[in-house]
Amino acid sequence: MDAVYGGQGYCFALNEKQAGTVLTKMKAMIAQQPRLARELAVFGKSIWCARKLARFERLTGKAAGKHGMSPYVSVGDEMHEWDSRDLDTTIRQGMAAQLQPIELFASTAGLKTAVVGYDLYKESRAILAGPIEPPDAGADTGEGIYDPRSLVVMFGLEDDDDWRDEDNWRKVNPNLGLSPTMDFLRGEYAKARNNPRAESHFRRYHLNQWVDASIRWLNVARWDACAADKQAWKTRAETLRGRACYGGLDLSSVKDLTALVWIFPPEEAGGKLEIIAKFWCPEETIEQRSREDRLPYDRWARMQALTPTPGDMVDQNYVMRAILEDAQVFDVKMIGYDPMFATKLISDLQEEGFGAERMLKVRQGHLTLAEPTKMLEVEVLAGRFDHGGQPVLRQMAQNAHIAFDRNMNFVPSKKHSAEKIDGIAASVNALTAMLHAEDKTSAYESDRLII
Repeated sequence: MDAVYGGQGYCFALNEKQAGTVLTKMKAMIAQQPRLARELAVFGKSIWCARKLARFERLTGKAAGKHGMSPYVSVGDEMHEWDSRDLDTTIRQGMAAQLQPIELFASTAGLKTAVVGYDLYKESRAILAGPIEPPDAGADTGEGIYDPRSLVVMFGLEDDDDWRDEDNWRKVNPNLGLSPTMDFLRGEYAKARNNPRAESHFRRYHLNQWVDASIRWLNVARWDACAADKQAWKTRAETLRGRACYGGLDLSSVKDLTALVWIFPPEEAGGKLEIIAKFWCPEETIEQRSREDRLPYDRWARMQALTPTPGDMVDQNYVMRAILEDAQVFDVKMIGYDPMFATKLISDLQEEGFGAERMLKVRQGHLTLAEPTKMLEVEVLAGRFDHGGQPVLRQMAQNAHIAFDRNMNFVPSKKHSAEKIDGIAASVNALTAMLHAEDKTSAYESDRLII
């Protein structure tokens, strides 16, 4: 397109739709320049210059079928989402026939677990840290990479910069005041200040910092504020007799904690979700757990916040009896359960007459759990997740970490949480069941619309 006869140019990203962002901006520039508009023909997926027989096209995100190209310029967008560098490499190999080819890459920050993008970021940092002139053996410090062919321009905070300092925001946003506005950025900061998940978003999208794939999640002060009466968990079953509820199960292998959480939707608009949480732990492991985990399992058992089961493994019959007994007291609409370790319990419940239509298998992953996890966070931040001060559940809320996918959807992560979060996982399963049931009702007919 740079007056090169037969020139070829391509833009690419993770997928064709994302690559279209580059092409759309090019089309907008052409539309605003009459000379360009006369010279260039704009199509859905390409731009054509008849006088030079030159073209610029957007590509799909896969390398297959891209061999044989001879591009003069390529534009790779949003590297933090790339799965591999196969397409980038294929395009670059085709540039060998050009005298002065150019590759343009652009990206915001991403997750440190996104290996391709994070490696490109570290390589770019190394080029910035390297020498500009050819290194002299006698004076060379060995720092960075000497690469005279690459120009790196980076707007982002250093790891030790204070992300709360507005003066630092200007380092990342050279157009601050116009795009984005200071009011917008301050509003986003206010959301992030006491919310680790929102902080991760703020630092990544607005301060261009690469972030960890998992972070501590819930603010314990906000959690505590949800329950006006910290002893309500002891008597809640009586006060909620006859009320509709949704259950969530997180079952242990054999020696771990097992959790059952009941969530009661409010009877009036604007009311709180009310929670009953029950836990089981093998009796013979309580003393060892208390010593090794430095958590008061023994005190929780004496408080009846946790139920010991005989032996060194959780007897699922205790859990089954609790569900059947509670189903006589509450109007149990549905129970969401993690299918791991649940086969026997689900089969036993059905044999006891607890219908399969009230059991929802909840696959554990971002696709299924992102929405109910987000809902749990919103309810806690709004003070509407009334857990009654249940001490075991509080400890788990304090421990909970979340893991992000590359689109920044997040779910509770047992792997990254230092201690047990079974009650939080069960809560998310219960909300999944509740949302599944409410899907049959229009959001506009519901008094609880979460955005």
